[in-house]
Amino acid sequence: MTNDRYEIRLSGSGGQGLILAGIILAEAAAIYEGKEAVQTQSYGPESRGGASKSEVVISGSEIDYPKVTSPDLLLAMTQESCTKYLGDLKEGGIAILDSFFVEKWPDNANVIALPLTTIAKEVTGKTIVANIVAVGAIVALSGIVSKESIEKAVLARVPKGTEEMNLKALQAGFEAVANH
Repeated sequence: MTNDRYEIRLSGSGGQGLILAGIILAEAAAIYEGKEAVQTQSYGPESRGGASKSEVVISGSEIDYPKVTSPDLLLAMTQESCTKYLGDLKEGGIAILDSFFVEKWPDNANVIALPLTTIAKEVTGKTIVANIVAVGAIVALSGIVSKESIEKAVLARVPKGTEEMNLKALQAGFEAVANH
């Protein structure tokens, strides 16, 4: 982490679980790894289906500014969010795009296009866990928290009765990056 601060922006549309994904990443860092973490969120007035954004700042030292200014990692789950936020990516930063929804991006960006929604459907039968597949991919690419910490954070946050499905989705995210 440059300057000991790692900024993540999760973007897409309301209903894709990006706020939960941000909370899980922040809790994995803060609760299970003893790092400092801040999570903020915003959504369009439509909420479900409107633009949605969740941001996480993780640091080994005190966080003096809670907002993401230049993300080290961008997750874009829709074409709109890709178009809107890809330009903010820090030089050398990584963009993870859900290629199920995102079809166009500039060639000059450090982009990893993964069919996150398709993977979720294939692995669990449900597209609703695409956010957890994305969390697995984020952790696999960034190494910002350990696999054990993210598993604990997922288990602590997902609805009771969905733990096994969500762990499968998380693992699928790790595998998607390994096989990319």
